[in-house]
Amino acid sequence: MIKGQLDPDHDVLTGLMSGDERALTELMSRHLTRIHRVAARILGDQALAEDVAQTVFLKTWTMAPNWEAGNARLLSWMLRVTTHQCYDMIKKKSPIYTDDVPEMTDNADMADIQIISNETSVQVKHALNTLADRQKTALTLSYYEGLSQKDGADIMDITVGAYESLLVRARKALKNTLLRDEPLIETKRKSRS
Repeated sequence: MIKGQLDPDHDVLTGLMSGDERALTELMSRHLTRIHRVAARILGDQALAEDVAQTVFLKTWTMAPNWEAGNARLLSWMLRVTTHQCYDMIKKKSPIYTDDVPEMTDNADMADIQIISNETSVQVKHALNTLADRQKTALTLSYYEGLSQKDGADIMDITVGAYESLLVRARKALKNTLLRDEPLIETKRKSRS
C-alpha cells in the first residue's frame, strides 16, 4: 500500500485490533463472498472454499492485534492468505473418483442452448483445472476478480512482471487446451443431433 493511502477497511481495523466481534462481523459482511469466490475458483470445490474462507477470517482475527497499518491493505493480505490456503489444500487434496454420476434431465425451454452453454462452461473449467496452480490463481485474480496487475502481483507476493508472465503463460495454456479439446465438444454436439 502506498504510504499515506487509507485502507478501505481502516474503520474496522481498530475494532479488530481491540477484539471487537462486531468489527469481525462487519469485515465478513464486506469480504466473505469475495474470499469464498476466489477460493472456489482456485480449488474448484465449494465446500473446500468454505473451509478456506473460515480459516482466512480466523487468521485475520488472530493476527489483528499485531496488524501494522500502512504495510498492505487488509483485503490484499486476506486474499494472499486465501491463495496460500488454497495451495496448501491442493497439496493435501486427493482426487475422488466415482462411476455413479446421476443423469439429470433439463426441462427448461431451449435446452439445447443450455446444454451447449453448460458444456462450454465445463470445458473452460476443465481447462482451468489443468493449469499450474499459480497460473490459475493469476487468471482468477485478474479475470474473475477484476484486480489490477499490481494488486494481483501483491496478493501473489511476486513482481508485476512475473504476474504478467504468469498471465501470458496461463492464457496460452488455456487456449491450447481449449483448442485441443474443441473436436471433442463438436463430436458430442453432433452425436446429440
